[in-house]
Amino acid sequence: MVATKPIPGGPSKPETFEQLVQQAGLLPPDTLARARLVEAESGERLASVLTRLGLLSEKALAEAVARATGLRLAEASDYALAPPPSAVPLSSRFLRDVKIAPLRLKAEGVEVACIDPYDRFSLQALAMAFRRAVLPVIGRAGDIEAALDRAYGAPVNDAGDVDHEVDDLDLERLADLTSDAPAIRMVNKLIEGAVEARASDIHLEPTESALQVRLRIDGVMRELAPLPPALKMAMISRIKVMAGLNIAERRLPQDGRLRLAVRGHDVDLRVATSPTIHGEAVVLRLLDRSRLTLDFEALGLDLAMREQLKGVLARPHGIMLVTGPTGSGKTTTLYAALAALNAPSRKLLTIEDPIEYRLPGVSQTQVAPGIGLTFAAALRSFLRQDPDIMMVGEIRDLETAQVSVQAALTGHMILSTLHTNTAAAAITRLIDMGVEPFLITSTLNAVLSQRLVRRLCVHCREPLGPGEPESRLGKALLKTEMAWRAHGCPACQGAGYMGRIAVLELLVVDETISRMILNRVEAQEIEQAAVSNGMRTMVKDGASKIESGLTTVEEILRVTRES
Repeated sequence: MVATKPIPGGPSKPETFEQLVQQAGLLPPDTLARARLVEAESGERLASVLTRLGLLSEKALAEAVARATGLRLAEASDYALAPPPSAVPLSSRFLRDVKIAPLRLKAEGVEVACIDPYDRFSLQALAMAFRRAVLPVIGRAGDIEAALDRAYGAPVNDAGDVDHEVDDLDLERLADLTSDAPAIRMVNKLIEGAVEARASDIHLEPTESALQVRLRIDGVMRELAPLPPALKMAMISRIKVMAGLNIAERRLPQDGRLRLAVRGHDVDLRVATSPTIHGEAVVLRLLDRSRLTLDFEALGLDLAMREQLKGVLARPHGIMLVTGPTGSGKTTTLYAALAALNAPSRKLLTIEDPIEYRLPGVSQTQVAPGIGLTFAAALRSFLRQDPDIMMVGEIRDLETAQVSVQAALTGHMILSTLHTNTAAAAITRLIDMGVEPFLITSTLNAVLSQRLVRRLCVHCREPLGPGEPESRLGKALLKTEMAWRAHGCPACQGAGYMGRIAVLELLVVDETISRMILNRVEAQEIEQAAVSNGMRTMVKDGASKIESGLTTVEEILRVTRES
């Protein structure tokens, strides 16, 4: 008789998923009771309800189930060995419904990843279909769904209930359309998939015949399969409703925010719409706080630069600037600095446009130019609140620069950003704005310039031999001793890269630099002097990261060649 492999454990082990949650103390009893009500009303399994409502993260839930049952957690490499669909005698719809992914066929049975090993019915169905024992391991729901998508393709979208003539609908019908099941399912699925793919942005771009969808992952755009034109207006209107925007206004750009529980944790989304000739385009910026790393080492600063930066932040007053183009991670670096400075003994205030992440212990303010709340105006009001440290989202004009300088002169620490290509160029930029050189030398402590490059996947990166073209190019341009290449594997979805890391240069203003500022010396000469005094340029920092196997020659050249 075919049977599943029993779950390890004695009589004290939980016998149902609900008992596991209770015994592990994962949720208060009243919260678990509410989740059971949702389970009964929706027909979903309890494990899915807990993560969908944001009561538990998928990772925490999987780890708790693994501890309670003694089963191991599935790793990314396990899913890469999954049998082809032709070897699986079950429909993809059934596997998606029960959230089980076959991993490998063994002599002793079929190994499967599941989120609920207490679901005896589903495991018994697999045992009967495969005609062999089932060996369960614990997987995250997102990993299981991604594995099934890779094996069987994304599930077919049900767009049958959506009117193809949505562009001519009146406002009342449009409002009804946003509550239709296909639109809700597609928007939720799109956002969940983007979070799982580590995307920073979702781009919905209407064309004449479809709705084009692209994700920005690790700074690079990736195109997804276009959605049917019947879903175009329904999905965009649904997103606008979720973000609190006016669905009747299609001629003007709009901005909004929303927060969703995705895979058991909160994700903030900034929504921006823009009219185009084929309808409204929408960009959703994903701000996943669970992946926010406010640690200088994780951001890419080596030990020497971390110690140098800590010395700058330890000064009681002055200005520290972070420079770089849009999307180079300046705000994240400032948040890391604020996290390092945050203590009950200090009062920290920020003025931002927009506020990207909420920082506990920090009073954060959003600019509102329409009512006169600009960076400069907010800074002036901050000075009356007895702060120790203030962060200004960006120094855009002379007024903001002057108020920042005055605040630094009166004993405050100012953190801000500036759009320049190099650290030295920030000094000449301030002078060009109209800030007097003697004020810069009196207040500016340091400038950190940075770019973001894609981080090599540690599972599949390959070293380059000394005779290979990429290696020769790297040695010639970056003076590296060793270079690596991206290969691609299931863990990184074939990209060869996973995540991003910063390449940086830190210019500390010393006596030599101060004299050059007073003499209005050009940025190139200031940089040469800083290098003579020990500053490592962005190119040299990039070369070091290449040799360490963190990134590639191509990535460093992509972000530094114009510098």
